[in-house]
Amino acid sequence: MQLPMATNLYQSLADEMADAIRSGRLPVGARLPSLRGLATQRSLSLNTVIAAYRQLEDAGLVLPRPKAGFVVSPRLPEPTQSLRQAPSPPSAPAQQAMMARVLAAQQQPGIVDLAFAGPRGKRFYPGAQLARSTAQVLRRAATTVETYARPNGAARLLAQIVQRGPRLGLHTTVDRLVLTHGAMEALQLALRVATKPGDAVAIEAPSYFNIYPLLRSLGLRAIELPTHPRDGLDLDALEALLEAGGIAAIMAMPTVHNPLGGSMPVPNKQRLAALVNHYQVPLIEDAVYAELQFKEPLEPLAKSFDRDGWIMVCSGFSKTLAPDYRIGWLDGGRFAADIQLLKFHSSGAESRLLGDAVAAFLEAGNYEHHLRGLRRLYSDQVSHVRGLIAQHFPPGTSATQPTGGFLLWVELPAAIDAGDLFEQALAEGVVFMPGQVYSRGARYRHCLRLSCCQELDARFVGAIATVGRLANALQARAAG
Repeated sequence: MQLPMATNLYQSLADEMADAIRSGRLPVGARLPSLRGLATQRSLSLNTVIAAYRQLEDAGLVLPRPKAGFVVSPRLPEPTQSLRQAPSPPSAPAQQAMMARVLAAQQQPGIVDLAFAGPRGKRFYPGAQLARSTAQVLRRAATTVETYARPNGAARLLAQIVQRGPRLGLHTTVDRLVLTHGAMEALQLALRVATKPGDAVAIEAPSYFNIYPLLRSLGLRAIELPTHPRDGLDLDALEALLEAGGIAAIMAMPTVHNPLGGSMPVPNKQRLAALVNHYQVPLIEDAVYAELQFKEPLEPLAKSFDRDGWIMVCSGFSKTLAPDYRIGWLDGGRFAADIQLLKFHSSGAESRLLGDAVAAFLEAGNYEHHLRGLRRLYSDQVSHVRGLIAQHFPPGTSATQPTGGFLLWVELPAAIDAGDLFEQALAEGVVFMPGQVYSRGARYRHCLRLSCCQELDARFVGAIATVGRLANALQARAAG
């Protein structure tokens, strides 16, 4: 069959073969036609076929075999069960100790860091363009650095956040927003305005590891709710908890979850918004990865279904644009006025220079182009790393299929302790996030999180292979 005319022949060929692999017409282990044979059969150049096969390899769909060409990769299943593990006793010291081990390991020279959820490299941030925007703002308003910033003084940036909001179903206003020192301060302000020491806060499990020390620092108790790797927070469990009463707030990441990478289906977001409005319990919606969804147009936030302002949204530009600028923002909903006062009392204001520099970048239309490239890049990299996991990790391993972002949640066979695997990998110069830091106790002791936000070079690929080799050895020992 001849390919239809296309601007990009190698892309058309890659798409056709990817569809055959995913549909099962090309089964696992099947050998693909030789490069020259397929080029002759399709009347294509050899370079076109090479480019198509390389794209399939990058997506983790095929593997090169010495003297055998390319074969279809092993399939890596997704976790399909709700992560409703048996309750385990609280163990905050063990959780903190493991996190301290990770942070210390990341400082070691020569380490290959598969743990840090911070993109690294020029492909991930438009550093040169942002530097020009910053210099331009400084030239036009040199006295800015000699003047104290006023609360929400970066009016240009606030206007851009309002203008961009509808892409995520967020119809906000400047008076509902406050600029913060990164998204973590936004989360803290939202918690402080909605709770008091001793209150209970419902969170997802697994949940972003920094949530636990944040809650402890505010004297709050975490109530973990099971979370499905694809569908997100278990809404039946949440509704039962709301009906029973006793929780002051909810924290969740309905769109591109950390660490799972998935997003709640839109009907679930509608139900979540309806629940918090009915019970009048505030939801703090963490949306830091929401603009990195692989699907376009983007799916809406839960906030888009908020009727009475009970949902607060926390986000920022650290994951997508300017990590060192530490610009976050918070839509406070019905709590906006209290949040703005609390921000002023606690940390004053954010830099107007940096806010205006980001605003200038957004105003020029560069951000959306940058985001489209990031989405394609992260989608390809996540697929590639899933292929590496399928190739190197033990049978019985599964990994999430993210809907956005750059994080993968990996579930190992139950006999493998991710803590033991962490120590062995660290001894060989590799660090990853063990599942134990994403919940109290040991319920995710067989899980880990990998970040796919750096160059997938030979060191990175070798590190994945190292973790897989060690996991296979632990599996064999457990079975032996």
